[in-house]
Amino acid sequence: MKLMIASDIHGSSYFCDYLMKRYEEEKPEKLLLLGDLLYHGPRNALPDIYEPKSVIEMLNSIKDQILCVCGNCDCDVDQMVLEFPIMADYAWLYLDGIEIYATHGHVVNQDRPLPGMKGVLLCGHTHVPKIEECGDFVYLNPGSVSIPKKDSRNSYMILEDGTFYWKDVVSGETYQEYRYL
Repeated sequence: MKLMIASDIHGSSYFCDYLMKRYEEEKPEKLLLLGDLLYHGPRNALPDIYEPKSVIEMLNSIKDQILCVCGNCDCDVDQMVLEFPIMADYAWLYLDGIEIYATHGHVVNQDRPLPGMKGVLLCGHTHVPKIEECGDFVYLNPGSVSIPKKDSRNSYMILEDGTFYWKDVVSGETYQEYRYL
């Protein structure tokens, strides 16, 4: 299964449009969103072309292909306008022989994993792409679609055949990969 993974769109129609272009090119079976879809949050500057209504339209247009977990900037009002569920704190996925715990990262994260965590802990929240092997689990972060931090790229990930690929959302260029299996 080919899975596209993205986090922290924060209402940027500019970068969400690029994400939709990459989605059409990549042709994944599902798009996993790790939260913070519409609101930019009080700690972040406004992203390029902050238009949450346009982001709503773009994401709703592929609602049947989206899996989503709730970020710290997502709320009940967002769920009223988005036509796919966004309020779950986490999702357990079993893909290509990999056990994946997907969450936004503001509660469970690399520094506060679940007891007995194994497999892949997949989080957004920090806006910084990362790979870190942490004993029985691997912490992976796709970075941010719209507000990258620490000189990182606007990015997303692809999981295919046991390998995670970090890609630039504007160019689609792969800039990092991690083979899990």
